[in-house]
This record gives sequence, C-alpha cells and structure tokens, in this order.
Amino acid sequence: MEYEKIKQLMEDMGNSKLTTLDIDFPDGTKISMKKEFSNGNSCEKNIIENNEEYVNTEETIVNKEIVGKETENKKIIKAPMVGTFYLKPSPTSDPYVEVGKNVNIGDTVCIIEAMKLMNEIESDVSGKIVEILVKDGEPVEYGMPLFSVE
Repeated sequence: MEYEKIKQLMEDMGNSKLTTLDIDFPDGTKISMKKEFSNGNSCEKNIIENNEEYVNTEETIVNKEIVGKETENKKIIKAPMVGTFYLKPSPTSDPYVEVGKNVNIGDTVCIIEAMKLMNEIESDVSGKIVEILVKDGEPVEYGMPLFSVE
C-alpha cells in the first residue's frame, strides 16, 4: 500500500468519530488504527503493514495556561468533537460571536464541520467572550479550548 494512501487513511480516521479500524487486504497487508484520548488532547494511531509496525503519535497542543486558569469567573468553552472550526455560518456572514459579546447558555457560538456535516456548537456557559482561542478554518480536537468566557 502506498504511503500517500496510508497517510490519507490516517487523516480520514482522525476526522471521523471512529475509535478503531482494522483492515485486512487480499495481498496480505494489514492496517490497524486505534485512537486513544488522554485528557482529550492526544491521539495515537498504530499502523501495521506486512507485519511491520509503524507508530505515529499526533499531539494537539492545548494552551494549558488557559485551561488551568478556569475559575468561577472565567470558563472555557471546549470543542465537543473533532472537525474544522468556523466562526461564521458562511464566508459572507457575520461571526456568531466576537470578543466582548455576551453569550447565554444555548446560544450558537460557532460551527464545527465533521465529515461534511456542519454542527452548530452551543455555549454551555453564560457570560462575555474575552478570548477566541482558535482561528477560523483551523482543525480542532475533542476537548480543545475554543473560547474563554467571563
């Protein structure tokens, strides 16, 4: 199996909700992938091709200072899924939220695209947006901080 095809399969697995995948090809090639989330911010995939094992560990860097500073006055809205983060419903629309805007529980704050589906993400806290921690169009992982709210 070609390296590019394996790489694409890994990307597709990372963008899906699947946690394990095992494939046995007629030519004897075997691929086994498993995602393991520790603290919501890392993913490990093991690939076995023709009985040779290759390990690729991807780590999403989470700003631990921001997460660590979560207090009664400051809350973090985190990504509930893996996907692509969008602040606007369309490229010509206004963003759902901006720094300084107040949000209530249940207000839509962004969209996360996962497997060609646009998922509106609702705030689970009320308050004022003090920081947007992800850039529009960036990929996000499960549990990754998106917004800081006071």
